[in-house]
Amino acid sequence: MQQLDDAALDLIFRDARTHSHWLDKPVTDDDLRRAYDLARMGPTSGNCQPMRVVFVRSKEAKAKLEPALSSGNRAKTMAAPVTAIFAMDMEFYEHLPRMFHDPEARSWFAGKPKAIATTAMRNATLQAAYFIIAARAVGLDCGPMSGFSNEKVDAAFFAGTTYKSNFICNLAHGDPARLHPRNPRFEFDEACVIA
Repeated sequence: MQQLDDAALDLIFRDARTHSHWLDKPVTDDDLRRAYDLARMGPTSGNCQPMRVVFVRSKEAKAKLEPALSSGNRAKTMAAPVTAIFAMDMEFYEHLPRMFHDPEARSWFAGKPKAIATTAMRNATLQAAYFIIAARAVGLDCGPMSGFSNEKVDAAFFAGTTYKSNFICNLAHGDPARLHPRNPRFEFDEACVIA
């Protein structure tokens, strides 16, 4: 299998940072579509694909989001050109007859709330992580966060649906001059065991 070169690895991992301050550059619909079209190719169990996304951009949508934000996340989120609300469809299994090759796959989840909740959370979070990497790959910077009220976001954006919010992520072109020094990461031997 081919490998990415160092420039690509730097872009999506080694030099990529979590941003809180933004340059005055737009995030286009095409940027969002390109990132999604990459992210959607990442694997999920049974190809269940529970992630749903609302890209908050308009003043009206930002006004709906603002009351749900914690005080520490409000200014940077309101200043970001786009904030993604990563959500999960709690009835993802209804799509399995179209998305997965096993005709019995829906029955693995229907009427099984624990399996639904676990599978939706795990796989929607995986998909959102794929999206962050894809966004970096198309030239965007990301600021993922969990400092908000899921209940308020769900009431404002997902009332009457089967969707529940997971986390949010600002998408923009970050200001590198306002980054803090990178926090440390665990070394391989601190975090991993080969058994």
